[in-house]
Amino acid sequence: MDITNPEIQLYSEQYTSKESELLKQINRDTHAHVLMPRMLSGHLQGRLLSMLSCMAKPKQILEIGTYTGYSAICLAEGLTPDGKLITIDINDELEERVRKYFEASGKTNQIDYLIGDAAKIIPALPGLFDLVFIDADKENYPTYYDLIFNRVPLQGIIIADNVLWSGKVLQEKPDKDTLAIIEFNKKVASDNRVEQVLLPVRDGLMVIRKIRE
Repeated sequence: MDITNPEIQLYSEQYTSKESELLKQINRDTHAHVLMPRMLSGHLQGRLLSMLSCMAKPKQILEIGTYTGYSAICLAEGLTPDGKLITIDINDELEERVRKYFEASGKTNQIDYLIGDAAKIIPALPGLFDLVFIDADKENYPTYYDLIFNRVPLQGIIIADNVLWSGKVLQEKPDKDTLAIIEFNKKVASDNRVEQVLLPVRDGLMVIRKIRE
């Protein structure tokens, strides 16, 4: 996942707004106690997610892939006062930890944390989503995109994480997950209903704006 020069990464973080104490704690705890801590968004990406959310001022956010709750808390910073963030994860082993973090954030009234298969849960969710963050199993990225596209209003934002997949998207013989990411990137790039920017931040973020139905 280290596709950015570590010194440039550190320099960028030094000149980026600081994490809250809670986010620092989640960062430390995740690296100390949870498997695959590299899945955490972290300081730089977290502040970018917060910035994008604050600019969009979403009333309803959908996050596909909660992990330890870091990105959900960052995204929730931009919610309107009456807004709601729905976050879905299939791993129930982290539920107690994540609910503790959400409680500490003071945003439990704005965060709905659902455990289960996102592909089955999403069709049953009500309403539109002004902002969607996709950060779950890579094989299903194209599926998630199709599931949520008509649930995003015009000018709504979709953000997908890990779209550079540790640089593996450039390999001559990509594995299954990498092929899914490549398929997703091509799918978005060929979709004339959106405008998109692929940012080489951390493991790659695709920021997508819906411009037509």
